[in-house]
Amino acid sequence: MPIVNNDSSLLTEFETTYVKASAGKRFANYIIDLIFFYIFLIGGLVFFPGLFSLIGRGSTYELLFQLAALLFFVVLMFVQEALFNGKTIGKFITKTRALKDDGSKMSAGVALGRAFCRAVPFEPFSAFGSPPNPWHDKWTKTMVIDEKQTTELSINID
Repeated sequence: MPIVNNDSSLLTEFETTYVKASAGKRFANYIIDLIFFYIFLIGGLVFFPGLFSLIGRGSTYELLFQLAALLFFVVLMFVQEALFNGKTIGKFITKTRALKDDGSKMSAGVALGRAFCRAVPFEPFSAFGSPPNPWHDKWTKTMVIDEKQTTELSINID
């Protein structure tokens, strides 16, 4: 994107080279986010002890509890990525970020799509491969970049 310098005689254009996050960092994001999800879930059960009684009442209640937990996971991932511009707790720790494939920031709608894609059964297994391209990236046309390795190059244009 061209930017005029103070003296208005030179234009500077910035070109960003995005480096996708490695499979190891993506796996670390998943594990960290899952740990924090369980911390929030257990915290919720402590503050709402009536939910414990649903678990022991039979398979229908257990299914309802599992669906509620899945919905909570979707909401948690959506809120994090929407509020923190493509970051979750795991991405903060590993210094990665989710962006649209063109390098622009995600909208709340895209973050919601990514969150719902994570609810698809066996979706975590779609990340296996090199480079990792899980369904929640593929279906929403997003990518996760390594912020440390992504570079921005400025070019002066006369």
